[in-house]
Amino acid sequence: MKPVSAAIAAAALVAGAAGCARPPTPKSPLIPAATTMVTAWQIPQDPTTDPALTDPKLGDPIKWGYRIFVDTPREAPRLTGGGVACVNCHLNAGQRERALPLVGITGMFPEYNNRAARLISLQDRVVDCFLRSENATGRGTEELPSTGSKEVLAVSAYLTWLGRGHAVGENPVWRNKNAIAADQLIPVATLDAGAGEAIYKERCTSCHGADGQGVQIGDKKAGPLWGDASWNDGAGASRVYTLAGIIRYSMPYLSPGSLTDEEAQQVARFITSKPRPRYPFKAQDYVGGKIPVDAVYYGRE
Repeated sequence: MKPVSAAIAAAALVAGAAGCARPPTPKSPLIPAATTMVTAWQIPQDPTTDPALTDPKLGDPIKWGYRIFVDTPREAPRLTGGGVACVNCHLNAGQRERALPLVGITGMFPEYNNRAARLISLQDRVVDCFLRSENATGRGTEELPSTGSKEVLAVSAYLTWLGRGHAVGENPVWRNKNAIAADQLIPVATLDAGAGEAIYKERCTSCHGADGQGVQIGDKKAGPLWGDASWNDGAGASRVYTLAGIIRYSMPYLSPGSLTDEEAQQVARFITSKPRPRYPFKAQDYVGGKIPVDAVYYGRE
């Protein structure tokens, strides 16, 4: 083979190999699930420090939405009936792996919601969180959040800001990774709240306290897990398997993943055996469908 031909052939082989090579895996924008004492408190994307948000008409709602997210009772008191903040479930301001991360999810809306039995918008979803997880109904039903509420629009603006650069209609690979595998689910009727209480006392009280109301640690306080200040009985976290998935992959806060599938479910059963505020519109949920087996507060009326 002539030298020039050999060079062309070699270049073709290199090009072919490059074409077959896998593209580099993009770096995740999320805090790793296996967190450390340092990363446990980090916020990778904080709009309050973003120099690009120079227009107050856009930047101020995004920044307020972030502040509502991390301190909901203080920043949105008229729509919060207890002591739960969005960040209590969506850790690191919605930016930690396997802890209900919200980065890049806004492009998936509108989407079908089984509980509502209809297509919902991003604002619909935020309203639902205020109604249920933040127990807005605990303040009465005269002033309930709507898709036009300024607080709802601000939180939606923050979540949309988190979605910048992500493709519309492309589900982020980190979404829906906090559920326990179906073949590992234990029938709710056989779960033991007493066994869950024992695990809770050993692994959870340092942050949530024996009374489940949360311990103040410096400027941080864990969310209340039951009682009047907690989420209401129509919230997603009031479902045993949903709560178990959160516990399994994001708790304990500094040692996530250290509980087994079974332990997480037993703890979830203990927590869901406790009293909490009543959601007054449960009869409107799952219309025309079947109430999930782990929705243990339904039918208790």
